[in-house]
Amino acid sequence: MALGTILLSVAIGVGGQDEKPWPGAEELRKRQGVAENLPLFRTAEPLVFKLAADFKSLNRDRKVDSPKRFPGVLTVAGEGGQPVAIPVQASTRGKLRLARKVCSFPPLRVQFSKKEAKGTAFESQGSLKLVTHCENTGEYEQYVLRESLAYKIANVLTPASFRIRVARATYVDSTTGKTLTTRASFFIEDQNTVARRMQGRIALLEKRLFRHLDQPSLVRLAVFQVLIGNTDYSIHALHNVRLIQDPQGILRPVAYDFDSSGLVNPPYAAPDRRLQISSVLERRYRGPCLPVEELEPTVAEFRAKKAEILALCDAEAGLTRRHRDAAKDYLTDFFDIIANERRTKLLFVDRCRPSAGI
Repeated sequence: MALGTILLSVAIGVGGQDEKPWPGAEELRKRQGVAENLPLFRTAEPLVFKLAADFKSLNRDRKVDSPKRFPGVLTVAGEGGQPVAIPVQASTRGKLRLARKVCSFPPLRVQFSKKEAKGTAFESQGSLKLVTHCENTGEYEQYVLRESLAYKIANVLTPASFRIRVARATYVDSTTGKTLTTRASFFIEDQNTVARRMQGRIALLEKRLFRHLDQPSLVRLAVFQVLIGNTDYSIHALHNVRLIQDPQGILRPVAYDFDSSGLVNPPYAAPDRRLQISSVLERRYRGPCLPVEELEPTVAEFRAKKAEILALCDAEAGLTRRHRDAAKDYLTDFFDIIANERRTKLLFVDRCRPSAGI
C-alpha cells in the first residue's frame, strides 16, 4: 500500500465496516457487471406501474426515520408485457418533503420481494427510494421531471452518480380500491448498487474534510452543484451525500436529492440563511478554494459536455415548454459564466469562502 493511502486511511479513521476484508479484483469486476446491468436502469424508457397500499395510513406517518412499513402491491409489466403483481412494503422517507406543510403526498421507499420481482424491471432490487409528486397538480409534476434532469446531468459527467428511472405511477388506495392519482415519479438507484458499479462500497464516515477525499471527484461534485444551483448538501454531515470507498482507501463523494436546487426551483425551496444568498437561483461554489488554473481541468470537462447536457432538456418529453425553457436557460447561464475567464474567477475564486470542509 502506498504511503499516501496509508496516511489517508489513518486520517479517515478506517474501522467498523471498513475492517471487512475486500474481495479480490475479479470478484469486484463481477459485482460491477451485475450492478451495471440491472434491468431497471438498462433503458431510459419511462416505466409505467401501479402501486396499491393503505395510503391513508401511509400519509399519516410523517415521522422522520419512521420504522413503520405498510404492505402493498406494485403491478408492472413482466416478460411478454403481461402484468405482474409484486408484493412490496412501502414507507415514508425524507425530511423536508416529508413535512405535511410542504407536501400533501410524501416521498416513499419501496421494499421489493426479489423472488416475486423476477422477470420484471425490478428484478434483483431490494429497497428503492421513489420520488413522488408532492402535490397533486401538473405544476408539481414538472418539478419531479426537472429534478430528474439533475440526476441525468450527473450521469453525463461521471459514472460515480446515482442513476434514476423516470416513471408514470398510478396510486391506488388498497382499503377502498379507489385510484388516487396518476403522476410522474422516478426511482433512485440504491446506494450500494452505485458503490458496486465503482468497485467500492459505501463508507458511513461523517466529519470528513476536503483533504480526506479524492480531489478530482470532490471538485467535480462541487462544480456540478454550482451548475444546478444546489447548496443543500454537506459532506461533513453526510447530508445528501454518500462516500464511496475503494480498496485503496480512496473516498469519492456522490450527491443526491436535488429538489432544492435552482434547476428545480419549487415553491418550498429556500437556501440556508448562513449562506447569505437570497434565492436558490443564486449560485454559490462551496468546494475547496483553488486558483483558476487548478479549477480549469474540471471546468473544461463541463464545457465539453454542454451540448449533451442541454440536450437532456429537449429529450424530456414530459416537460412543458415553459419549464423546459426555464431549465435550459438556467443551465445556459452557467455555461455562459464558465465561457468567460473573468466571470469564472469571480464565481469560483473571488467569492470562494475558505474552509476545510463542508
